[in-house]
Amino acid sequence: MAGPAKLLSVGALTLDTILRVESLPTHQGKFIASDGIQIASGMATSAACAAHRLGAEVSLWASAGDDPVGDLLIAGIEAEGVDCSHVRRVSGARSALASILVDAHGERIIVPFYDARAQADPEVLPFTDITAFDAVLADVRWPGAAALALKAARAAGRPAILDADTAPLAVLERLLPLASHIVASEPAVRIICGHALDLETACTDLASRTDAFVAVTGGAAGTWWFDRSAGSSRHVEAPRVKAVDTLAAGDVFHGAFAVGLAEAMAVEHALRFASAAAALKCLRFGGRLGAPDRAETLAMMATAWPVEIT
Repeated sequence: MAGPAKLLSVGALTLDTILRVESLPTHQGKFIASDGIQIASGMATSAACAAHRLGAEVSLWASAGDDPVGDLLIAGIEAEGVDCSHVRRVSGARSALASILVDAHGERIIVPFYDARAQADPEVLPFTDITAFDAVLADVRWPGAAALALKAARAAGRPAILDADTAPLAVLERLLPLASHIVASEPAVRIICGHALDLETACTDLASRTDAFVAVTGGAAGTWWFDRSAGSSRHVEAPRVKAVDTLAAGDVFHGAFAVGLAEAMAVEHALRFASAAAALKCLRFGGRLGAPDRAETLAMMATAWPVEIT
């Protein structure tokens, strides 16, 4: 590949207020945070920032209100080196917000707000040539845009990657057939499959419902992916780390996996690359701000998997 991979990330752009507490609340009251930060984030946005740190040229297609929060969001992401020229501004709409509590073990509670006016389906792509990108990644937070981008990318022979996370079943069923690559969280695969399964069985079940590449992420439990040549699910272990903050780890995983596919890495190598990046992110408080650079990620891979994939 001549030059860096070019990636389009489609979906959520939110203003996150992240507060660190000793334990997640189980009752009403006032709780004092030991740390806090406010940043531009969201699934697709965090993935975009992570992918840029890993060496890709990244454009973000998201939707925000025509409000001061939207100005702040775009300025924050542009400062990360991500192209925001395709971010849509909706007059009269409010930009998305999220409040997040992270406990001493790195687990979290997320409460997002999305204005339906800002999430209205777009009619067309905001650019003329999807082949300008080596891969397209879309989350489930702006389904209309995700559908347009995934369909166009797959038709053009580009990796069309769906970050399948918690969402209404109707949204997941709308987007699954459009993707060439589906990477689903554990909660999402349970919504899709409709019953409790271990991750290996869930991966196999999901793969039976689509012709796309399928993987299911399980955090510290690692990732299962379906090998169609073998007709069975295979496992990629997650590097062992002591998590400080798991917020945005999945987004970092998806961004890194998209970079791997855009660079034509072997699929298991791309999954290890993504697992290493996500593990490193968990070592740092601050959501997407903990995303690693490429050198760190390659060093983690060399430690976790001393024998390279051939």
